[in-house]
Amino acid sequence: METLDITKDTLREEVEKIKSRGYRFVTITCLELDENTLEMIYHFDRELEIIHYRMQVAKDETMPSLSPVFFAAFLVENEIYDQFGMKFDGLVLDFGGTLYLDEDDDITATPFCKFGVKQVKS
Repeated sequence: METLDITKDTLREEVEKIKSRGYRFVTITCLELDENTLEMIYHFDRELEIIHYRMQVAKDETMPSLSPVFFAAFLVENEIYDQFGMKFDGLVLDFGGTLYLDEDDDITATPFCKFGVKQVKS
């Protein structure tokens, strides 16, 4: 297993290279480091060999979408937008922050609320 630091400027180029070497897209992990910074970890696999690309980005930056290279990335990129507010440039299918919303939902903005609600029995 290999973890490599990368920048958003070289992300798509590096992903195109590993795709040409037979790697497949697995998923993206997004972690909130503080109120302004996210860590993005991109996971790829080829014959049980896993490569991770890792970077830190400001929440207000726009990331390049991997969906033009790996179509399946559109789903997790939309999910990250819904949950963390991170926008992706060039998404093949962009739900605009409404991936998980139904017509009857009252939530109208992303990222989703970070506070849980606990029911207390009286």
